[in-house]
Amino acid sequence: MARPRVTTIPVLPCIDLDETLAFYRLLGFVVTHQQTRPNVYAALHREGAHLHFAGVKGIDPKKAFSTCLMIVPEVEELHALFADALRGAYGKIPVAGVPRISRMRKGQSRFTVVDPSGNSVIVIRRDGEAKDATKPSSKPLSRLGRALEQAILLRDFKNDDVGAAKVLDVALSKSEPCAPIERARALAARTELALAAGDRALARSLRNELSRLELTRAERAAISEELSAADRLE
Repeated sequence: MARPRVTTIPVLPCIDLDETLAFYRLLGFVVTHQQTRPNVYAALHREGAHLHFAGVKGIDPKKAFSTCLMIVPEVEELHALFADALRGAYGKIPVAGVPRISRMRKGQSRFTVVDPSGNSVIVIRRDGEAKDATKPSSKPLSRLGRALEQAILLRDFKNDDVGAAKVLDVALSKSEPCAPIERARALAARTELALAAGDRALARSLRNELSRLELTRAERAAISEELSAADRLE
């Protein structure tokens, strides 16, 4: 006799049920259960992914740490779908504060959605660990190149834009030899972080420096995706 299938569903804290349900409906989730008495509770699902929420008072969304994983076949199209829905609701893609969605680059294997209660839903491509384009390179790099890799890990895996910006600021301030393409990539990444933080004056200054770099046409083409990542925040 076959054993019954086991299902595990995370129950995340919720500050405002209506706000939470509205947020997840934007992302294509369907509400299958909703109640306010005897306790606040709701259940949602989207293509096999299930999330449940229980009402909890006194949570500071900016200090919340509740997390769950959502394993999916692909992430780039799903991120684009979520980002477009949030842009339509908020007037721009919310990449800072609460709620927010982390940014996505071609080849990246994961992104994070933070809901109005501060819960983080980490969306991961099923084969992401094997094919992650943001894993550190095995090639020898300059100090700036190593700093860029560290900043990418902080930005994309830990959602630590502040830490990533500090790493790049220190490395960019050093007058050490590196390939122009490495400095261009670091400047492009720092520009994106500046725009995410709402610092357009800094972003403009970084872009001016980037435009003065002597790069070949092939090198500029190679960083086009990194430049467009920043452009999408404007």
